[in-house]
Amino acid sequence: MRRRGTIGVVDSEPLDITCPRCGHPATARFYGPCDDCRQELRATLGGDQRDVEVAAYEPKMNVVPNAVATKD
Repeated sequence: MRRRGTIGVVDSEPLDITCPRCGHPATARFYGPCDDCRQELRATLGGDQRDVEVAAYEPKMNVVPNAVATKD
């Protein structure tokens, strides 16, 4: 029997990075936009969650049943 391993949580120390968006130095746990850029992106591009209704699935009418299945 093969045993599955567990994934441990990695304690990552803050990194000194350059923000890829604005080019300013920043300290963050992961590489990406700095806190100011993230806040600006959420304000300008973020939106409210909404429900989207999807039409019910209707099979195509050009599909013909199997001849063996319709044999009486």
